Amino acid sequence: MTWGNRIRMTVGILVVLALVGVFTLIFTQRQAQVISTSAAIASQDFTVGTDYSGTVTATEVEVGDVVTKGDALFSLQSLALQKDLEDDIMVADTDAYTVADDGTMTFTATVDGIVSQLDVREGGFVGSGTAVATIERSGTLFVAADFTLTPRDYERIQDGAAVDVMLPNQVVVEGSVDLVTVETKDGAAAATVRVVSSQLTEGAYNGLVASGTPVEATMHLRDDGILAGPVDTVQDFLRQIGV
Repeated sequence: MTWGNRIRMTVGILVVLALVGVFTLIFTQRQAQVISTSAAIASQDFTVGTDYSGTVTATEVEVGDVVTKGDALFSLQSLALQKDLEDDIMVADTDAYTVADDGTMTFTATVDGIVSQLDVREGGFVGSGTAVATIERSGTLFVAADFTLTPRDYERIQDGAAVDVMLPNQVVVEGSVDLVTVETKDGAAAATVRVVSSQLTEGAYNGLVASGTPVEATMHLRDDGILAGPVDTVQDFLRQIGV
């Protein structure tokens, strides 16, 4: 074998080894992250309900309105409340409503936020124990992301793990794992992950950052080393064939 052939063979071997190393690294990196099956921006919701039935006498807000704590939402005239007051039954004001002597309850916002649901209209009847409005609290946006994981991948979720959130316009914002809940389905871990991010500001990115916006979340798992991915794959294969 000539020196030229030896050199070419050596270079070829080095190129092959380099390619194997690169592909192994890429494979391992992909094994260290999972993509959500579904994900959307959400917020803390506060429900407004009434313990008394009655007729709505006024509405002060509409869906989409921004409210601050203490703002009036709607008023309700209740004969049941009026009777309780006449019978000297104490019905005290709360952060959620005020009570007038004529049996009128005026409901108010308990937090700053946006009215996302309002199921009352002036002249309509509301039953007792009914949830009639929802307020999305300001400054509480997060991403709720669902993942289907193997038991091994579930074990590799870390508190505060990095999560890349892709908005519909392909912009990626950085977040982190805040809370994980899980249940087992068909031998896999169906995990719901709450992702928080300082970049989730209401109305940002031309209004895309809002409760209900669908997104894609990529969660980074604990990296167990450059050979962890290939080794896990081989072990799974051997387990499937009964070795």
